[in-house]
Amino acid sequence: MRDLDLPGGLTSRVLTMDDARAVFEVAAAQEQADVGKVEIEPADIVSDWSRPSWDVSSHTIGVFDGDRMVGYGEITGRDRGDAAVHPGYRRRGIGTAIAAWMQQTAKDLGGAGYGSPVPEGSAGDRLLEKLGYRIRHTSWVLALPEGRQIEPRDLPDGYAIRAARPEEYRAVQDVIEDAFLEWSVREREPYDDFHASVIGRPGFEAWNLRVVTAPAGEIVGAALIIMAGDPATEAYIDKLAVRKDQRHRGLAQALLVDAFARGREHGASRSALSTDSRTGALSLYQKVGMEVGDIWVNRAIGV
Repeated sequence: MRDLDLPGGLTSRVLTMDDARAVFEVAAAQEQADVGKVEIEPADIVSDWSRPSWDVSSHTIGVFDGDRMVGYGEITGRDRGDAAVHPGYRRRGIGTAIAAWMQQTAKDLGGAGYGSPVPEGSAGDRLLEKLGYRIRHTSWVLALPEGRQIEPRDLPDGYAIRAARPEEYRAVQDVIEDAFLEWSVREREPYDDFHASVIGRPGFEAWNLRVVTAPAGEIVGAALIIMAGDPATEAYIDKLAVRKDQRHRGLAQALLVDAFARGREHGASRSALSTDSRTGALSLYQKVGMEVGDIWVNRAIGV
């Protein structure tokens, strides 16, 4: 591990799975300061770190004041990463040191650089801009106001929506990956990573993974619902995909209606999802009554 250039009294080391809770606490403190609420959950970190292709010992760095973690960085893919600095430790060069580590680590792992999501206008956004990071794409978090429902969309004859069966999980991943790789420039996700981060995510239940089937029975669309909050009061649509040759039939809207309804059945009073400028889907979600809340930018360097 390359040493970080840190202020006196602070130390750094690679992380272990036992550090997941501390990472959550730093990231949550940063979100609270930047967007006024906490959206990250411990399960986000645990499920992401559980991917077989990912190695916590070579992809992470933590900054500590004594035993207390005050900042961290991680490379989550060849050109992607996340980082956070506790608000009480800002303006001390920690973020700059972590960014330098992340850029070098991305290169060591075979990439030319990396991109990291930050709330638009936040301290992290301003720091990365100062360091020469460009905006790679913009993301919007949209929510369906409490009490509002999306107008139901009838499925074409012979189509149905239901929970995915375990023997169908590989087919579900194929539909999702095929759709996401139309606009996302990255390597195809190994199935074992999908299984670990989705099916193996703490709290996952079979009903969370919804599919649309065509008349012949094949899976042509999928949606992943994450129940967020403690207690869980938000149904967050983490993934939504329809096979390319099955679009313009109302399947995506039908999946949304179903996903939000299933969330309400399980105690959700709020429904949300995110999309970004690469997908061209923002207007679709606005047309069904969803409203933009937080805006994030992915700032990148070298890619």
